[in-house]
Amino acid sequence: MSSPNLIKAIGVSFLIVFLLIAPRNADAKAVTIKIATLAPQGSAWIQAFDDLNAAVKKKTNNAVRFKIYPGGVLGDEKDMRRKMHVGQIQGAVLTSAGLSGIFSEMDVFQIPFLFESYDEVDYVVEKMDAFFRNGFMDKGYILLGWSEGGFIRLMSTAPMSSLDDMRKAKVWIWEDAPMAKAIFEAANISAIPLSLPDVLVGLQTGLVDVVYAPPSGAISLQWFTKTRFMTDVPLMYLIGGVVVKKNLFKKLSPAEQQALLELCPKYMSELKLVIRKENLRPAKASPGR
Repeated sequence: MSSPNLIKAIGVSFLIVFLLIAPRNADAKAVTIKIATLAPQGSAWIQAFDDLNAAVKKKTNNAVRFKIYPGGVLGDEKDMRRKMHVGQIQGAVLTSAGLSGIFSEMDVFQIPFLFESYDEVDYVVEKMDAFFRNGFMDKGYILLGWSEGGFIRLMSTAPMSSLDDMRKAKVWIWEDAPMAKAIFEAANISAIPLSLPDVLVGLQTGLVDVVYAPPSGAISLQWFTKTRFMTDVPLMYLIGGVVVKKNLFKKLSPAEQQALLELCPKYMSELKLVIRKENLRPAKASPGR
């Protein structure tokens, strides 16, 4: 074979190999971040993540995307933390109870009556943001943004007007919230531990008749269908956070990292406004509950 023909043959061979391999390499480069959450399908939280996912894919030219596992299908928050630790998932949306399992200082958000208004919440979170982010980073996680549940209220199948009423009732306690357990024990209330996905069944069967949640959460989880009464006094503020494993985050390009750090807070801030409106609506609609 002459030299020009040999060069042409080699060139054609390289072109064929490139055309066969390039699409697979492009697919392999795409990073899917598996995120677990207790938020149920169809809720405002999942809608926000769907919007965030679309924005991230667009910003990164489909190089980074989220896969959301909603409704506690991967277990409670303790299960999510374990799955992140072993690498089955790369991130989770956790409440303060779940986040404190990573960085214990998050327990401060479980103190009853710590906040009286959203203005106080926003001020403290803004001032303490860097402290918490650094704390999670030291534990091997990146905090992408703050989520929100809102102010928690007691909800029950019968009126609850005193501690004595609570002590006689079948009160639910989230089994993944040690701070709540300590509070109930201090108040001499014997609570029944259940995982979050099991609470609705507990209400339906009469296993429990007192629960606690922000109004928006009770609506999304369908607890409101079994609870006729709600306290006027908010017990505590429920914050959440979107965390991903630091080792995965560091594998992303600087531009991809920046996209996540910019877009996640943006969409979580928009979600916060939606949740606050949802929480305000039931309280206004049912002042006598």
